[in-house]
Parts: sequence; C-alpha cells; structure tokens
Amino acid sequence: MYDTTGRRARFAEAARETRPDLALLCLLIAGEADPEAGEEPVDAAQIELDRLAGLLPALGRQAHPRRWAEALAELLGERCGFHGSPADYRRLESSLLTEVLRRRRGLPILLSVVWMEVARRAGAPVYGVALPGHFVVGFGEPYGQHVLADPFDGGRILSEEEAGLLVAGATGAPLAPAMFSPAEPAEIVLRVLNNIRAWAAARPERSDVQLWAVELSLLLPSHPARLRYERAELLVERGDFVGGAHEMEEYAEVIDALEPTVAETVRRQARAARAMLN
Repeated sequence: MYDTTGRRARFAEAARETRPDLALLCLLIAGEADPEAGEEPVDAAQIELDRLAGLLPALGRQAHPRRWAEALAELLGERCGFHGSPADYRRLESSLLTEVLRRRRGLPILLSVVWMEVARRAGAPVYGVALPGHFVVGFGEPYGQHVLADPFDGGRILSEEEAGLLVAGATGAPLAPAMFSPAEPAEIVLRVLNNIRAWAAARPERSDVQLWAVELSLLLPSHPARLRYERAELLVERGDFVGGAHEMEEYAEVIDALEPTVAETVRRQARAARAMLN
C-alpha cells in the first residue's frame, strides 16, 4: 500500500516551494483518490504532458499570443479531443489530472491545467485566469498583449465580451479587470480542492473524499480558517468524536477574539460530540 503520510508530506513541501509545480500538486491530489496506485500514474502523467508538448510547433516566446493559442487548440482540442461537457461536472474524475489526461474530459480548471502545463513545457508565455465560475487560460502578457482561450470548449479563443458572458452566465456578476489577473499555483490547487469538496458534500456517502480534500487544503500555505471547522464536523460525522471535538475546540480558540458568539456555539458542539462517547 502506498504511504499516504509520505504523499501528504510531499504535497505540503511542493505547495511551499518558491515556484510550486502545478502538475505535481494536481497529480498528488489524484493520488488521494487512488492511494493504492503508487507512483506509476504520477510518472505516466508527467511523461504524457512531456509527449504532448513535444507535438507542438517550435514557435518561441516571441510568437504572437494568438499563434500559441491556436496551436494549443489545434493539438489538444482538435487532434487529441480534450474538452468538457455538462456531464463532466457530475464526475469526480473530472477533477483528477490523471483521469483527465486518460479520458480527455474534465472541468474547466483541470483542462486549463493540461493546457498550461503542455504550453509551459513548450516554452509558451501562458498563465491561468480564474474567472468566477469558469477557469480559462491566457497567452502572452497578462497586462499587455494577450489572448484568452477556453479549454473546456476545445481551446476556443475568447474576446473580452465573450469572457464577460461566461462570468455573467456562471455568477450573474459583471466582468471586472482584476478577474484577468494571473492565478497563482496555490490558488489554482485550492480551487481544484474546493471543487472536489463541493462534489463530495453533495454525496454524503463520499465523506471520505470530502475529508481528504479538506485535509489537503489545510496543507496549503494559505487557506480559509473555516476549513478546520469543516474537518472537525467530518470527523464527528465519521465517528471520530474525540478528534472532531478537539478540532472544534481549537477552531473556537482561533475565532474567539473576533467571533465570541460563534466560538461559544462551536464549544457547545464540541461538548456534544464528546458526550456521544457516553
């Protein structure tokens, strides 16, 4: 059996690198879904990303961003068939990089990771754009000449107006210039884990998936403090009353100065969890 503790230590270390390896972090997430698989899927996925990058033309970083976007769309979207569909939102595999590379289907953010990692290996100026509700990819200079592409739609090049329609369709909010800022690897990884948590939260029988997604999120350098409370609730739900109560008490200490009423409510929940042992 693969060492879960070792994999998580590796995830925590990789997340704290000066320049985190986005592909590796996403592959380690996928490893949590199949802990028996070991290192082979991680190595195979890295080799596949390298192979795909080798199929791109040698354009150079000075090539017009649109040429890079078109080259990626032609290779990944047309020749290889990477894209998404509404049905992909209902599958855990759509958030696992190993499975996205195998099935060539996934959520917008995972397909964008494929686009970014293949493009980066080929020398393209590429970055992720965390639009609310729909992740896309940028080529070129974020605050200069650039183009946006939608990997979920096979790499279709987007105008700013079309990007605004994606945001409005997903959230009802208008597009703001700050939304086009490059997404940092840790931000991308947290969003991937949030998607997994949301998938599992809608399926109470998969609280195991929600728990490991929360626990990986807590290993990131920056994460919402409330994730500690979510982990505590999951521990109690899964029968670890002592562990869950302890987590609740620690969370209550963290928020006590700012939210004393909420902290007291959490302490009462901790006492109730301990009482379930009697």
